[in-house]
Amino acid sequence: GASGRNGGQVGSGYNTSQRSFAARLGPDAARRLWDLSEDGKALVRAHAPADAGYKPGIAHGGLNRAAVADDWADADYLAQSYGYTQINKLDRDDFQALVRSPLYHGGMIDHGAGHIHPLRYVLGLAQAAQAAGAILHDRSEVHHLAPGTPNTVQTGMGRVRAGHVILATNGYGTRLSGRVAARVMPVNSFIGATEPLGDRAAQVLTRDIAACDSSQVVNYFRLSHDGRLLFGGRANYRLRFPRDMGGVLHTRMGQMFPQIAQVPFSHVWGGTLGVTMTRLPCVLRLGPSMLSASGYSGHGVALATLAGQVMGQAVLGQAGRFDTLRLLPTRAFPLGACGQGGTLALAMLWAQLRDRLGL
Repeated sequence: GASGRNGGQVGSGYNTSQRSFAARLGPDAARRLWDLSEDGKALVRAHAPADAGYKPGIAHGGLNRAAVADDWADADYLAQSYGYTQINKLDRDDFQALVRSPLYHGGMIDHGAGHIHPLRYVLGLAQAAQAAGAILHDRSEVHHLAPGTPNTVQTGMGRVRAGHVILATNGYGTRLSGRVAARVMPVNSFIGATEPLGDRAAQVLTRDIAACDSSQVVNYFRLSHDGRLLFGGRANYRLRFPRDMGGVLHTRMGQMFPQIAQVPFSHVWGGTLGVTMTRLPCVLRLGPSMLSASGYSGHGVALATLAGQVMGQAVLGQAGRFDTLRLLPTRAFPLGACGQGGTLALAMLWAQLRDRLGL
């Protein structure tokens, strides 16, 4: 699924600022959550195979002055409260010297974050798991879970009885649990890859970094190892894949980077991720020996890696870090899983309106 075909960004923190966490959960809980997110980035760097090509640096662009001010306030808070000094604040000229788009009013670059080749990363994890003794069963779709002693996992080819079960399918298989389905909505995201840009790559990004921005329907992009621009984001308002995945994306890319507006996409693909109402991971204990984590809302490379380790520790009886992740606030969608299609369409239209109004 999307594990091998996402944007490859290894971001810091969560989709909510640490300032908000401190106000809502208290400074101690907020600090524990921040420390866990830092562990997630460190795990990716430690476990990534050499050919996954981890590179430091993620720029975040503000499409209006308010967004830039918010980024800068977050950077100041992290430096003052946690001693995290990896972020440089950039004004309009400095940001556009890095990301060659006329749309950005400024932003920041986080040198403690980075990007990676996601497919090579997930294949490296699979190989490491097999080397450690794990048995992987590809294309063995689970259609029913029954908590118990033991738990029962039902597939189309047979059933498995297990002392412990971890539900880690993110946007895939959310309906295996009603509690997960009510809180995690599967949505599709899409990426287009241009033909190799050659010398023109420096007209888009002047350094080998990844980037994203403040739009409600987030744009994310980076250069590939062979100099293509990989440009991603939402391309439709429905749960299904559109026939033309690249049309909307290419138009958006051309608006952002007029200098390559005539460069076509040579490849377009999509995958399913999980989002929550709060855009924070949904971490649940579904039974005495059944754990779940999903709904990473675009932060899955680092946070899903972290959740895997944390749930493994909980299976071994060390549940402290798992319980810290359970502090992340999530709530059910209106009408639960049944109303997700309509909820998504309304949310996307509202997000588009906010982007147009600069809110």
